[in-house]
Amino acid sequence: MTETVIKPDIGSMNIEELQAFFASIGEPKFRAKQLFSAYAAGKRIDEITNFSNALRAKLAESVEYRLPEIEQKQVSRLDGTVKYLFKLVDGEYVESVLMKYAHGNTICVSSQVGCRMGCAFCASTIGGKVRDLTPSEIYGQVCAAQRDSGERIGGIVMMGIGEPLDNLDNVLKFLRLVNDENGLNIGYRHISLSTCGVADKIYELKKADLPITLSISLHAATDEARSAVMPVNRKYPLDTLLTACKDYFDSTSRRISFEYTLLYGQNDKLEDAARLASLLRKYFPGKTPVHINLIRLNPVKERSFATPDDSRAYAFCAELERLGMNATLRRRLGKDIDAACGQLRRKRETT
Repeated sequence: MTETVIKPDIGSMNIEELQAFFASIGEPKFRAKQLFSAYAAGKRIDEITNFSNALRAKLAESVEYRLPEIEQKQVSRLDGTVKYLFKLVDGEYVESVLMKYAHGNTICVSSQVGCRMGCAFCASTIGGKVRDLTPSEIYGQVCAAQRDSGERIGGIVMMGIGEPLDNLDNVLKFLRLVNDENGLNIGYRHISLSTCGVADKIYELKKADLPITLSISLHAATDEARSAVMPVNRKYPLDTLLTACKDYFDSTSRRISFEYTLLYGQNDKLEDAARLASLLRKYFPGKTPVHINLIRLNPVKERSFATPDDSRAYAFCAELERLGMNATLRRRLGKDIDAACGQLRRKRETT
C-alpha cells in the first residue's frame, strides 16, 4: 500500500514558518518574505521571477500552493459589486463578493466548502459541509480578488460560505496572515467575523485577543422562532448565546453587531422589532455600543422565504430606532447578480 505524502501548505505559513521551511531545503531565509509577498500579490509559483527556475520547479513539485483560481466572475452593472466563484486545488468551489464603497473596498470571504449549520433560508448549507478551508485558501480569496480588481482591499467580512467558528483554528491563522505588514496588512479593526451562534467558540475567539468586530447572525428574538430557521439555536439557545456575547464585549470592549435578515411575514412585524429591542437591552443595557444590521433577504430558489418590500423594511428599522436601538438597513448590493451566499456555487454543482 502506497503511503500518502502530505506536502507542506506554504501559503498557510507565516514568515517564521516560511524561514524554517526554506532553511530545511537549503535556501536562505530571505526567501520567506519573497514568497509571502508573492502570495499576497496573488502570484502563482511560476510567476515568482525573483526565484530561480530550479527553485520554482522544486517548489511546484514538493509543496501545496493553494491560491484559489477564478472560475467565474459576475460584475453588477448597478454598483460594481463583483461576485467570484473560486476553484480550489481539489476541484471544490467557494465564493467571495467584492463590495465597493466610498470609503474603500471590502471583501466577503468563505471559510468552508459548504456548511453544516442548516439555516433554513441559506443556499450555502444545501448539501451540507464538504470540508474546512485552509488558512491559505481563505487568505487566497482576498489576494486573488485584489490582484484581479487592481484595487486595494481594505476590509474583510467573514460572512461567505461556511461557519467561521466551526473552522476556528484555520480562521485565526488566516486573520494573522492577512494582518501581516509583509503582505496585505489589513487592520484587525477593519475585519468582521460573523457567526450563526456557536457560543462555546465565542469564548475561544475572545482568548485570541484580536480586535476584530464580532457579528452575530440572530434573525429572531425568541427561541421558538430562531430554532425554526436556525438549528444551531437548539444547542445554543438565545440565553447561552447572548451570555457569551456579553462576556466577549465585557472582555474586549469591542462593539458587537447583530445581523437580522428580514423574512416577510415571519420576523418583520413591528412587534418583532419590539421583542428584538427588549431582548438585546436585557443583555446590553444603557449605552453599550450594540448595532443591529438589518438585511433584506436575497431569495434562494430552493427556499420558500420572501423578502419584505422597502416600506416594510424601513418601518422595522424606524421602530428599532424609536425604541432606542442603533439600527441600519443594509444597502442592497449586487441585486442583478447571484449575490446571495452560495448561489453561484450551487449553480455550478447542479449543471
